[in-house]
Amino acid sequence: MSSIAIIINPISGGVRPDGARARAELASAVVDRHGDPAEVFVTERAGHARQLARAAASRGARLVMAWGGDGTINEVASALTFGDVPLGIVPAGSGNGLAHQLGVRADAADAIRQAIAAEPRRIDVGELGERLFVNAAGVGFDAYVARRFNERGSGRRGLMTYAAICASALRTYESPEYMITAGEESRRVHAIIVTAANSAEFGNGACIAPGARVDDGLLDLVVVEERSRLRTILSLPRLFNGTIRQVPGCSIRPIDRAVIECDRPMWFHVDGEPVEGGTSLRLRIHPGALHVCVS
Repeated sequence: MSSIAIIINPISGGVRPDGARARAELASAVVDRHGDPAEVFVTERAGHARQLARAAASRGARLVMAWGGDGTINEVASALTFGDVPLGIVPAGSGNGLAHQLGVRADAADAIRQAIAAEPRRIDVGELGERLFVNAAGVGFDAYVARRFNERGSGRRGLMTYAAICASALRTYESPEYMITAGEESRRVHAIIVTAANSAEFGNGACIAPGARVDDGLLDLVVVEERSRLRTILSLPRLFNGTIRQVPGCSIRPIDRAVIECDRPMWFHVDGEPVEGGTSLRLRIHPGALHVCVS
């Protein structure tokens, strides 16, 4: 009988490292009650979830679940993309945007049962700077915040920490100028946000691309030009009421590929994980490249 693998990030969502045992025991108990053999793994370092997922798939696992935040989900999804083994999600991060958009239940035991019972469906996978993503990626302010958040290492990494970093960054971040080419159109913009959204939500209810769908074969390219920092701050509530399109200088365009250029090397993020890139980044979509087991 093929197994179900569950890969657990022991510190996602600000949980203490000693909470890993409780998570592992719960995962084993839920899967065992369903009658499937369970393989439960706890990550030890960055990149470990990707290695564990790839190994589980090669052993013939019928389902590989990521229990953690957006970074853990990204690693597991990246290992499963272009293959036949589906991804399951147990949301336990600071934002959980993709899980919310896919209708994954917040309770861990319910999410595991949901994934086991679900029929696999296909969703799109994005690629920026040769790194895959399933929820959102981009350059600009959100990449800067992701980098600052990641620098905290294994310290406190919950929502309050993220909010505090955002508040501090709004005082110090300087928006660069980008050249963005999509299709036949090139535009030069002084932007605070350049985001490629596969789903609508960053996380915690922040809707960056209203109407974006994970299975339409397109990314929504969101560009927010910065007119002034005060106007940017005053526009923040629009992320939470679905009206970001009404922000002056905001454009949202469906694309299948684009190139982002800057006169300096760009830090970018994929699903909230910061990556150091060059002065040119290629963006594209891989339609239906990942199977997921959700409701």
